[in-house]
Amino acid sequence: MPYFDAASAAPLHPVARQALLAALDEGWADPARLYREGRRARLLLDAAREAAAEAVGCRPDELVFTSSGTTAVHAGIAGALSGRRRVGRHLAHSAVEHSSVLHAAAAHEADGGSVTEVPVDRSGAVDPAVYGDALRADTALACLQSANHEVGTEQPVAEVGALCAEAGVPLLVDAAQSLGWGPVPAGWSLLTASAHKWGGPAGVGLLAVRKGVRFAPRGPAGERESGRAPGFENLPAIVAAAASLRAVRAEAAAEAVRLRALVDRVRSVVAERVPDVEVVGDPERRLPHLVTFSCLYVDGETLLHELDRREFSVSSGSSCTSSTLTPSHVLRAMGVLSEGNIRVSLPPGTAGADVDRFLEVLPGVVAEVRERLGAPAAPLSPPRSPAPAASLVVDALGRRCPIPVIELAKVIGEVPVGATVTVLADDEAARLDIPAWCEMRGQEYVGEEPADRGSAYMVRRLG
Repeated sequence: MPYFDAASAAPLHPVARQALLAALDEGWADPARLYREGRRARLLLDAAREAAAEAVGCRPDELVFTSSGTTAVHAGIAGALSGRRRVGRHLAHSAVEHSSVLHAAAAHEADGGSVTEVPVDRSGAVDPAVYGDALRADTALACLQSANHEVGTEQPVAEVGALCAEAGVPLLVDAAQSLGWGPVPAGWSLLTASAHKWGGPAGVGLLAVRKGVRFAPRGPAGERESGRAPGFENLPAIVAAAASLRAVRAEAAAEAVRLRALVDRVRSVVAERVPDVEVVGDPERRLPHLVTFSCLYVDGETLLHELDRREFSVSSGSSCTSSTLTPSHVLRAMGVLSEGNIRVSLPPGTAGADVDRFLEVLPGVVAEVRERLGAPAAPLSPPRSPAPAASLVVDALGRRCPIPVIELAKVIGEVPVGATVTVLADDEAARLDIPAWCEMRGQEYVGEEPADRGSAYMVRRLG
C-alpha cells in the first residue's frame, strides 16, 4: 500500500532501526554516572549530539535533545522570551507556522504579551520587507519555519534572518520539515526539529540555541541537557535519530532530484486530468517531496477515505487540523481553496509506478465524490427560466463544506451579468472557499456581512 504522508511521519529509516536495536543493548544505563555502563552511555550520547550538531550547523554544546519537536518549539519560544523579557514582550511569527508555534504564541498573549502575525502571499511565503516591518523595539523573538508542513513552500530564512540581526532580534526557525533535506540557511538564532519527520523514531526533538542568545529555561530546573530539557534521556531513540539524520542527509541530494521529478509530474498531471483543481504552494521554491492540491466541490475527508479504500495513504491538509470542522490555518492565510484538499508527501524510495497508479485512480475518485454530492458538471448552469432573476439568495445554513459552494455554482447562471447571488452559510470553510471559487471562476467576490445566523457571502456574476 503506497504511503504518501511522509510530512506527518516518515517511515523508520533502516539505519535508525539498526542503531536503535544496538543502542538498546549498549545505551540503557544512566549517562550521568561514572561507572563503566554509564560511561558507555555517555559516549553514545556525545556521539549522537556531535552528529546532530554537524547536520544542524551548530556546536555540540548548543544543541539539546527534547522529547518531541513540539516540546522543542515550546521550550525554545518560552526560553527566548524569558531571557529577553527586559527588551520587551513582543513576539512575531508568520501566519503559516506549525500549530506548536501558534499555541505557544497564544499562551504568551494570554499571559500579557503581544503578538504580531505576519501575512503570507498566495504561495504561502512571507515578504521579507513585510516581516521586517513587524519587528519593533520591544520584539523579544521572531519565528519563521524553514519550509511549510502543508504546502511545501520554502521561506526566505536568510533574508528575514538578516533583518532580524540588524534589529537585534533572535530568529527561531522550525526546521522540522526541511532538516532531513539539508542545512537551514544562515541567519537563525534558535532552531527546532523533530526526528520522526526524517525517518528517525518518534519522541525525539532537537533544540539548538546559538551562543550569545539570551535564554532562560522556564519551569523547574533540571540537571540534564543543559537544563533545557528535563528528564532522563531516551538514549536509544536519540542515537537512532542522529544516525538516521546523517544517513538521510547522505542520500538527500540524489533522492531530492528523483522525488522532485515525481512531484512535478503530480503537479502537472493533476491539473490536466482533474477539472476544477488548484495546485497550491510555490511551484519552484519548495520541498522536493511535497505537493498539495484542492478540488472544487469535494470534501477532503471523504476524498481521503476513498483513496484509502484504493490503498493510498495521503493527508487532507495538516494532520493537526484535519480532524476539526475549520479549514487549515495555512490555506486560510494563503487565501486559496480549502475544500477537497489533499497533501501528497513522498517518502524516500517511493516508486514511480506507485505515483503513476495514484494519478490514474485520482480523477475517477474525484468525479465519483462530486457526483455523489450533486456538484455541477459545467462551470455555469443554464437558466431554468427564460427571465433570469435579478438576484438570488441561497440558504446553505447548517450545511458543511463543500455544499455552500456547490449550491452557489448551481445558481450563478440564473442571474444576469452584474447581478448578485448571496449565500447564507454558518460553515467556517465558506469564508475561504467562496472567495477562492470566485477567483477560479472569474466572478467577483463582493464581501461578507453578518446574518441572523452565520454570514451572508455576496458574489457578483461577471460572465
